[in-house]
Amino acid sequence: MKINYAAVGVSALAYWVLGALWYGVLFGPRWMALENLTVEQGKSMNSALPYIVTLVLDVLMAYVLAQFCVWRKVNSAVSGASLGVLLWIGIVAPITYTTNMYELRPKMLFAINEFYPLVGLWLMGIILGVWTKKAA
Repeated sequence: MKINYAAVGVSALAYWVLGALWYGVLFGPRWMALENLTVEQGKSMNSALPYIVTLVLDVLMAYVLAQFCVWRKVNSAVSGASLGVLLWIGIVAPITYTTNMYELRPKMLFAINEFYPLVGLWLMGIILGVWTKKAA
């Protein structure tokens, strides 16, 4: 198996769109309240740069997850999703929960901020797992 760059691009874009839905439609107002942000503060930041940087970082995450998929010989939706969830459980959650705990941040804020990468890694794992590319 080798890296499928089309799958990397599609999974990164899926993660990026999920972020827009997560923080825009699903949890936007609640997240802003927990972060003590106002709509005016949100409007004051550069409008394009965060979206571009986020997409670039999502591509990086998708590429790294694709590399893990190659190493683990992932070739199905179930194994890809499992790998994404396992990485969240073993790396993302412990690091971010520790930070949240010491910063005395609300558990609901942890849930909003960190279940997004859980769902995102699960989704990217599915896409990468299904869309494997055999070595030539």
